[in-house]
Amino acid sequence: MTQETDRLFAQPLPQIPDFVFNEAVVRVFPDMIKRSVPGYPTIVENIGVLAAQFAQPHSVLYDLGCSLGAVTQALRRHVQTPDCRVIAVDNSSAMVERCTEYLHAQDSMFQELLPVEVLEADILDLVLQPASLVALNFTLQFIQPEQRLGLLARIRQSLLPGGALILSEKLRFADDEEQALLTDLHIAFKRANGYSELEIAQKRNAIENVMKPDSLGQHRERLLAAGFSKVVPWFQCLNFASLIALP
Repeated sequence: MTQETDRLFAQPLPQIPDFVFNEAVVRVFPDMIKRSVPGYPTIVENIGVLAAQFAQPHSVLYDLGCSLGAVTQALRRHVQTPDCRVIAVDNSSAMVERCTEYLHAQDSMFQELLPVEVLEADILDLVLQPASLVALNFTLQFIQPEQRLGLLARIRQSLLPGGALILSEKLRFADDEEQALLTDLHIAFKRANGYSELEIAQKRNAIENVMKPDSLGQHRERLLAAGFSKVVPWFQCLNFASLIALP
């Protein structure tokens, strides 16, 4: 389970392919996301804290788009509700394999953790069980825009009364000056974490056709259209935010 420094875009690439969550990304993912997403550790740990307030006995907690299972591990650290279980889902076989290894390591360090099942599946095709908590942590932005409402509606239908969806996303801003300012500040964050101008530019080119951020207003409108009754932003750092959506 060696974690490597992210150097994927450190050398000039003759052609920049679209970003994919392959084995090369998996090897450096913990370093990549820590250096690229402001507030990421705070978001992940507090999803566990928030989940403990919504988790109900005899229900499922979902981590959809689980990548290496950071949110799943936080859920297991903080949720002590009886007879809960976690289902972690990702469509990348490399992510699922490494996620399973990390969770086995967590099992060896702690006792009486929530049981967890890791599935390799497309969350768009997943049949959702009754759930008290669903986490979409920087996942929806990789779903095609026209498929997002349908996914959120299915999540809403699966949620038990008193449950919650926690949605974390990169934001875009309708105001051009606000968008430019926060983009510049995010680039400064990456520079401060050791990324070169070449790395920043090549990563941006690789991901721009894959990740399509929405504005906070678009998220709110879509969540309400999906059947949620209330949308509460609980965290924002630069152009990254997390919301709680209540049924």
